[in-house]
Amino acid sequence: MKNPLENLHKTLGLGVILAVLVFLVRQHYTIVGDQAYWLFFFRWLHVFMGVLWIGLLYYFNFVQIPSMPKIPDEQKPAIGKVIAPTALFFFRWAAAATVLFGLITAWLSGYIGQAFSFQAPATTIGIGMWLALIMAANVWFVIWPNQKKALGIVNADADAKKKAGRIAMLASRTNTMLSIPMLYCMVGQKLL
Repeated sequence: MKNPLENLHKTLGLGVILAVLVFLVRQHYTIVGDQAYWLFFFRWLHVFMGVLWIGLLYYFNFVQIPSMPKIPDEQKPAIGKVIAPTALFFFRWAAAATVLFGLITAWLSGYIGQAFSFQAPATTIGIGMWLALIMAANVWFVIWPNQKKALGIVNADADAKKKAGRIAMLASRTNTMLSIPMLYCMVGQKLL
């Protein structure tokens, strides 16, 4: 019998099973109909997707981009044709899911209007939400269209690919910069 941890889908399935066991052991099923449970559930999904999104952002900026000049040219197609497109798929959809579940969490918590208009007591989380929305828009409308050119997913000449790669890298670095105050705002909401 193969180790289930050798397969990503089985690993994720085991993680879900363990979460369900915690759900059962902690008797969370007794509050499933309550708004508090759904607030928790969507916050959990928001955090899970956010970890995936920002984890991939940091992978690109801390690992892949700095490592590319060190990789021999004959090995670069493995990154550009296999690893990067897959990572970008999860990156952009995790960004979308993070925003969706974050908005649902803010709505269920009753502070969505205050957050978007920077009204107390949701000023800090509101700043974080706006930063996250800017970052998600950057993923979908700047990074992804330029990465498609840079990786050859869409046709572009060599100069256009080079220019698109630079734009995507700078946009990704912008998101890395914005992620620092965004995460501070998300965690720091309860300070005052």
